[in-house]
Amino acid sequence: MAFAYVMDFAGGTLDQYDRVISKMGFSPNGRSAPDSLFHWVAKTDEGLRVVDVWETEEAFHAFAETQIGPLTAAEGLAAPVVTAYPVHNYLKI
Repeated sequence: MAFAYVMDFAGGTLDQYDRVISKMGFSPNGRSAPDSLFHWVAKTDEGLRVVDVWETEEAFHAFAETQIGPLTAAEGLAAPVVTAYPVHNYLKI
């Protein structure tokens, strides 16, 4: 079952996000991680909001432990508030 993850990074900036994505080996409008179905980011009044949809909970947690957590911390981002949602349906190209 697919899961959506909303990650709110209080005080985060788009420059920090761009550096993290670059360290992950991704580029704007490029491909995402294996098992990641969808990803977007936006600046909010409080910081950053990142939304991902992953094929499984396990795939997200593995990526979060090895990539998201360490790289965002190294960039000085506060640990995000994460909200997870089981996905009923999604559409793709």
